Amino acid sequence: MVFGIDMWELVVLIALASVLIGPERLPEYISKVRGWIKQARDYAEGAKSQLKDEMGPEFADVNWRQYDPRQYDPRKIVREALFDEPSDNTTAQHAAIDPVMDAGPSAWEPLRYDPDRSTPFDVDAT
Repeated sequence: MVFGIDMWELVVLIALASVLIGPERLPEYISKVRGWIKQARDYAEGAKSQLKDEMGPEFADVNWRQYDPRQYDPRKIVREALFDEPSDNTTAQHAAIDPVMDAGPSAWEPLRYDPDRSTPFDVDAT
């Protein structure tokens, strides 16, 4: 369900809320929650209609299922990013765009810790 709450936990929460709120104030709070839900639906419908107006006829052509975040597995995305070899096509594209790639492998060396060297300090940044 929503927010990791299953059906039994929802029943317990509703029972607890009804005991804490009491029978005399329960209808008032239920109407408030119903109003909030109705307002959220109105906001969503307004955003959807505004998007339809701005996009025009292309709105019907959009495949909305591809934007559903529930279909993506973050572990799979990270695994593919870390362990899959990049294709030669993407490397060639980056080499054409990025001038640092032309500098060669000896242009960059990782910094090593030197205890005798002072820490860089920028007076203007502080």
